[in-house]
Amino acid sequence: MTRGAQSLIGRDELVAGLEQTLQTGRSRFVLLTGPAGIGTSALAEHLARRQDGPVLRATAAEWESARPYALLLQLLADLPTSDPLGTAAELAARLAPSAVLVLHDAQFADVESLRTLASAQRHHPELALHVLATATTGDRRAAAEVLDLLPRIATDVPDVPPLDAAQIGELAAARGVPLHSSMAERLRRHTLGRPRPAVQLLTELPRTTWSQFEPALPAPAAVHAGVREGLAACASGARRFAEATAVLGANAAVRNVLALADLDSDALELIDETTAAGLVELVPRGLTFVSPPDPMVRAAVLTCIGPARRAELQRRAAELVDDPVRALRLLATASPVPDADVARRLDDLARERAAEGAWGTAATLLSDASRLTDDPEHRQARLTRAVDALIGAGDVFRATALIPEVESIRETPLRDAVLGYLATVRGRAAEAGNRFRRAWDIVNADREPETAALICQRYVLDALCRYDGRDLVLWADRAIELAGANTPTAVEAEAIRGIGLAATGSAKQAQRHYDDLTARLHHGAQWQRATMARGWINLISDRIDDARVDFESAIPTAYLGGSARISLWARAWLARVQFLSGEWNEALTTVRDAMEMQERTGILLTGPLLLWTAAAVHALRGNFDAAEEVLLQSATGAGDYQIMRIPSQLARAHFAEARADSAGVLRALYPLTRTSPSSSTDEPGHWPWQDMYAHALVLLGRLDEADEFLTRHERAAAKRGHTSMRARLASARGRLHGARGDVAAASASFDEALELISALPLRYDQARINFSYGQALRRLRRRAQADVVLSAARDGFAAMGATTYVERCDRELKAGGVHRARAEPAPKTLTPQEEAVTRLVARGMSNKEVAAELFLSSKTVQYHLTRVYAKLGIRSRAELAARNNPDPPAED
Repeated sequence: MTRGAQSLIGRDELVAGLEQTLQTGRSRFVLLTGPAGIGTSALAEHLARRQDGPVLRATAAEWESARPYALLLQLLADLPTSDPLGTAAELAARLAPSAVLVLHDAQFADVESLRTLASAQRHHPELALHVLATATTGDRRAAAEVLDLLPRIATDVPDVPPLDAAQIGELAAARGVPLHSSMAERLRRHTLGRPRPAVQLLTELPRTTWSQFEPALPAPAAVHAGVREGLAACASGARRFAEATAVLGANAAVRNVLALADLDSDALELIDETTAAGLVELVPRGLTFVSPPDPMVRAAVLTCIGPARRAELQRRAAELVDDPVRALRLLATASPVPDADVARRLDDLARERAAEGAWGTAATLLSDASRLTDDPEHRQARLTRAVDALIGAGDVFRATALIPEVESIRETPLRDAVLGYLATVRGRAAEAGNRFRRAWDIVNADREPETAALICQRYVLDALCRYDGRDLVLWADRAIELAGANTPTAVEAEAIRGIGLAATGSAKQAQRHYDDLTARLHHGAQWQRATMARGWINLISDRIDDARVDFESAIPTAYLGGSARISLWARAWLARVQFLSGEWNEALTTVRDAMEMQERTGILLTGPLLLWTAAAVHALRGNFDAAEEVLLQSATGAGDYQIMRIPSQLARAHFAEARADSAGVLRALYPLTRTSPSSSTDEPGHWPWQDMYAHALVLLGRLDEADEFLTRHERAAAKRGHTSMRARLASARGRLHGARGDVAAASASFDEALELISALPLRYDQARINFSYGQALRRLRRRAQADVVLSAARDGFAAMGATTYVERCDRELKAGGVHRARAEPAPKTLTPQEEAVTRLVARGMSNKEVAAELFLSSKTVQYHLTRVYAKLGIRSRAELAARNNPDPPAED
């Protein structure tokens, strides 16, 4: 097999599976199908290059489909033909012992050629014939008999999926065009994830296109030419019907299309003609709605209409559609010069949408309004507000595309506030602080109360990220006073204010605050904010199940009209809930999904918080390579804010603790002992670091220091009545008593810890306390008691997959001599990462699923799998599964 060929972007797992299929030595007929441009031909050629033996190629053509054996005669021009069975025998003799046939556009193949290939594979087992056939779906010119025959004779019909945004970005990078994630997503939507048109546009368009704000992407030249020919072939009425559909866009009511096109013809005849031409498609809910087949066809039709007629149609279409946003955007698109009235209407609607929390829509409307505004001051203000709305929506990349223009305008309080807001979500505390101070210094609150209130509200977010509860409440109260009760700015400030209350020790007051606020808001983006914040308070206050419900409710953004930024916070804290509850697979899935969302949006604030959970899970499961990779990401993404630094420090502490590196725990957490008086990081329940620090002090023999440290934090936990923190600190106190040889005091502290934690669904903490208790008992020579407690700890860790601590429990049990260790020997030749990959693949998981589980890339999983095969002397996933599952279940 040829190994030098480049990989296909987004197809690694598919290629690996097909290669494994083709290595069986038996004949295979692989049918690769999909819409035009999905990349089936490239995939077939890629696979062919990687096979041993001769490769023959043929391309079927519509005009040859009725000629018997036309396809096979392309491969072997002198092949004698009779009937499919006889021709199959001759074909087998010519191609023996093996051959690879690549058949492009098989939907146009002649029936006799396909039957012959099927007979050759069925009746000549001595021939290893690999057929790689491609077929375009939805081609109306293909014969029904061929479309029926192809899947019946195929041995394999794999799914060829579209590329996702990340893969489109990789495709662009391979061609020297860097795309930020939001632009990659825009290109994905425009091309429906099909590689060929994406490559065509990347090649045909100027590079400056990809750094613009909302560029109007055209159709590739090849698509445009096909649409132009299709329109020219249509009758006048059908052409006008297609043009009107393109102007109205997706899900256009047929009655509106007819009205816009000035047609009173039979709609069904027009639909028949335009769908046959590939210009229109029926929406699958009856005959009342139509759409362009895809965004590229729509763009091509709009280009063919011409600017003057297109603008006329767009103005008329604005009167037909019910959606006010769509109507105003049609008017804006139809306006080639400033239009004060349309700009004002866009601005007014943007304010309405922003008040509802629909910031993405507001940003687009404000951008349109800015373009149509003649007055420079108003134009700049609208553009600045558009950037602010984009950041509010969590679309940092699109906001960044407008920043050069915003920075070029004269300084205003609004401009500085918006640039500070962007710095905040990027994690740049110093820059944000300077911007906000400047904005507050130059604003006149009497003349510009709305802008002053906005600056205060941005300060609220800044204080949250600094984790300064007093400052947060101060700025929130100022924002509410300036903006007025129930205004969007005031509600946004209220939605964060409760976290400040909790951070200053008033968690119960914060809980009441959020219960009232969520009851008042009911739905929408502001409700999403308040619900996420209430979940945060519930988590801090040990209401774990309530926190889960709130975070899960605050994650969606589509139907709630919510913010991606708030959704990211909700996901990050949900992952913590899942970690503490022992649902580690679910926690890693939450982290993976959130990191993909962060990549799309460019919001960096929540990155370290998410990676904290991932690093802890990987370290506790013994996947230290994966944990180190996550720690590197976390260190790279840890900005200037406490809300970013603290999780990064906690992640390093988890990693060190999992490796029994107590000195490393102290190094990681030492900065938290030196926080400023204004910081709320010591508040019980907010950041669970104190017990880790105390345990490390005891294990290093620094007993007096541990005693003093514990006393201070025990008082705070008791004052707040914080159950989980009291339990964690009691466990550390028990270890301290044990180190001093006080059996009774140690047992009393550990028993108190277990009693406190038993009332909470914190499976990780329960197992951790049991382990510390068992260790202390064994060192105090209470071996029988230690055996019971360590067995409970082992069971808890095993249920979560915490192999690091399962192995420690087994060592402790073995050293105690009462209970036999239950560790199962792992393959001696495999690294921990290879063992993890082996276990998951043996369960039947795909490389992509394993990658998601272990927080690796699919390429890294394949690399580890290749090494496992070599070490174990096996060649396939099936052999690996059989090796790891030697006893299949008995059949009924």
